Amino acid sequence: MELVQVADTVAREKNIDREVVLEAMEEAIQKAGRSKYGHDHDIRAHINRSTGDISLKRYREIVEEGTEIENELAQMTPSQAKRIKPDAKPGDVIVDDLPPLDFGRIAAQTAKQVIMQKVREAERSRQYQEFKDRVGEIINGIVKRVEYGNATVDIQGRAEAVLRRDESLPREHLKTGDRVRAIIYEVREEMRGPQIFLSRTHPEFMAKLFTQEVPEIYDGMIEIKAVARDPGSRAKISVQSRDGSIDPVGACVGMRGSRVQAVVNELGGEKIDIIPWTEDLATFTVNALQPAEVAKVVLDEEANRMEVVVPDEQLSLAIGRRGQNVRLASILTGWDIDIMTEAEESERRAQEFKTRSTLFIEALDVDEVIAHLLVAEGFTRVEEIAETPIDELNEIEGFEEEISQELQNRAIAYLEAKQKELAEKQADLG
Repeated sequence: MELVQVADTVAREKNIDREVVLEAMEEAIQKAGRSKYGHDHDIRAHINRSTGDISLKRYREIVEEGTEIENELAQMTPSQAKRIKPDAKPGDVIVDDLPPLDFGRIAAQTAKQVIMQKVREAERSRQYQEFKDRVGEIINGIVKRVEYGNATVDIQGRAEAVLRRDESLPREHLKTGDRVRAIIYEVREEMRGPQIFLSRTHPEFMAKLFTQEVPEIYDGMIEIKAVARDPGSRAKISVQSRDGSIDPVGACVGMRGSRVQAVVNELGGEKIDIIPWTEDLATFTVNALQPAEVAKVVLDEEANRMEVVVPDEQLSLAIGRRGQNVRLASILTGWDIDIMTEAEESERRAQEFKTRSTLFIEALDVDEVIAHLLVAEGFTRVEEIAETPIDELNEIEGFEEEISQELQNRAIAYLEAKQKELAEKQADLG
């Protein structure tokens, strides 16, 4: 009965199945039995689940006559078995009862090691099963130890997790005994058991903190669209309301800033910009670059880039310290953002205008007036003039059908000459 009580106690303490503990004990007794009687014997132990009595038995299998016997202690032929069991036939198993084991010191030590090993394996399996589906959840824990900045966190006594140095906030120095909140971002099953990895720098951690602090987000009335963080320093979060009567930014800020302040305090003073999300990318970018004012946004959808023009005095504010503001806005929108001042933009436009005008003057053999008109109408390449219908060219102020036709003929002739030149080059190069 004593063994069953021990199994119950261990199962309760380690929070694992009692059956697993009893099976581990049986395996340990088997191992001790084989140590005593010989490792080649097929010895099996069984613990009675209600009384705790141990039975130790030796199993020997009867094989076909003439079959080569690999292990004489665990196998026998029917003719050998007839002396013990007259009606023995191949496939039968002869079971002998063995006297109860008197555990020696070494055997007891071996048994204890086997039991502890099995219990540890069962505990690891339970931990992995329990935490593998909890990725993305915020947990509260207590720091057990800190080594080289990496903290081992005890999660409510059920498991140990790792909060690596690079997943902690900068200037945050955890000590043993500190309470810590973090998000589970990965659970891996490794040789030494499940490894639960925590993070306080992950963008999802901030999103989950807002979900805890703002009931409207928890209820699904407000949706967090994107989060961009520079951990410990600055962050931007974009929110959208699914209910027209709720102001998403106001709900996240809370009365006198109480809700956002709770998140800021948890993140060690990280400044948070809350931005209303909108489908219009240009408007969203203007909001994302707050507190800087934006004069113009030019989108290049093919390259997934945008040019943002700001007044000269707003340039440093738009870029932010070490490029922080524009970097976070770029993560939030998912587009590359190039910031330039109004002066830089007008200078660049003038340069582009000059370059294109020169191209048309040289390629089409026209004067500056016609070249400027073509550039002003948005033509950037000779190919565009060759491909544009005559009717559209006629609509340009001052152009008649005769001029349009001549321009198109010159454009086609220029392109054909270019093509011929290219073919000759290719032939030369083989």
